[in-house]
Amino acid sequence: MVLTVHHLGISQSERILFLCEELSIDYKIVHHQRDPVGAPPSLKNVPGNQTGKAPFVEDPEAGITMQESGAICEYILAKNAAGQLGSQAHEKKLFKTFGEQGYADYIYWFHWSNSTFQALLGRFTVFEVGRISADNPAYQWSMAALNEILQSLDEHLASNKWLAGNDFTAADVMTVYSLTSKRYFGPLVSYAKYANILRYLQDIGDRPAYQRAMEKGDPEMRLLIGAEPPEKTLLQVGGVGSDIWKKR
Repeated sequence: MVLTVHHLGISQSERILFLCEELSIDYKIVHHQRDPVGAPPSLKNVPGNQTGKAPFVEDPEAGITMQESGAICEYILAKNAAGQLGSQAHEKKLFKTFGEQGYADYIYWFHWSNSTFQALLGRFTVFEVGRISADNPAYQWSMAALNEILQSLDEHLASNKWLAGNDFTAADVMTVYSLTSKRYFGPLVSYAKYANILRYLQDIGDRPAYQRAMEKGDPEMRLLIGAEPPEKTLLQVGGVGSDIWKKR
């Protein structure tokens, strides 16, 4: 019995697909398309998914369902490490434990993407919905904070191949969505001055597991692993009915 991953297009549920591909875990994808910006009724109709959000996973073997990408990643990592996911790759654990080199960086960056980076990015979605202009003090303060965050990440990557050092881990799995696909929701910021972030994103894009995950999850989506953001956000064009997000 395999995990079922309910995947919402252009969303952080890509993290779960990426992790499963890295660990060579068998899983089933159920696709849900945005309607036209938010989650569709099909997600709310999934038993156990009271909030109708993605990612949402079902583990029939354990009889559990779960939301929240970070929690799901930790669950999969722990179960895989215990050899209970039917995978031949359970020795590839993709996490650090206390006492291991890189543990502090691992646990920090694993939580950083949602608690610091993505929380800030969410403000810009609110600004757009509320039609708050770029000359608003709140917008300007948030943009300054974003520049500081990106600079800090760029400096860290100057001396680290991956977020936890030389080893690719689930911290990278958690962070890449916030740096890439989340850009379809703004802000439309270039990474041109962040050479180390660009190197990092190229390394992510070169990983076969990432390529497989994105092809399975969002085969039509243009991957934003380069310097420039999309021309407009999905909110600006009215959602996925536009081709702004599609491969050229």
